[in-house]
Amino acid sequence: MKFKSSLAMLFLLVFSAGAYAQETTESAAESAEKLRAQLLEVHEKEDVLHTRLQQLDESIKPENIERSLAGVGSTRPEELRESRRRQLTIERDGVLAQLQTLETSRQRLETALANAEILAYQQSARPTQMMSASSPRRYQWLMLGGGGLAALALGGGALFYRRRTRR
Repeated sequence: MKFKSSLAMLFLLVFSAGAYAQETTESAAESAEKLRAQLLEVHEKEDVLHTRLQQLDESIKPENIERSLAGVGSTRPEELRESRRRQLTIERDGVLAQLQTLETSRQRLETALANAEILAYQQSARPTQMMSASSPRRYQWLMLGGGGLAALALGGGALFYRRRTRR
């Protein structure tokens, strides 16, 4: 009876350690997936801003400024054109600043994604090693379970040898 309860406890310990390792692998994989989604959003925002920057570069040309103000009557058309050019320049500078911020964000996300993918790979390849790095206490329990398995194997081997020698 003692043998069966020890075996059941060992079985439970080994499978709970495997489940923990799988949970940490899934969490690292989920983290990588979230980072990929964020990176995709940043790329989409960058595309929108690049399109807007091209539009502003086209609009800021003198002939296009003049064309956009053709229907507006004024006694000082030069001031109107200069005002429109300044307005477009300010907007273009703002878009450039947003692009710079997004580029920095994209680089950080790419680095974080690479690290998350490495961590997920390491966790899937060596779950017991990653478990020891993340939780020393759980690793100790795993080692105790391994020691119990060794003791169980020795005990079983001794029983088998004893029965064999009696016959």
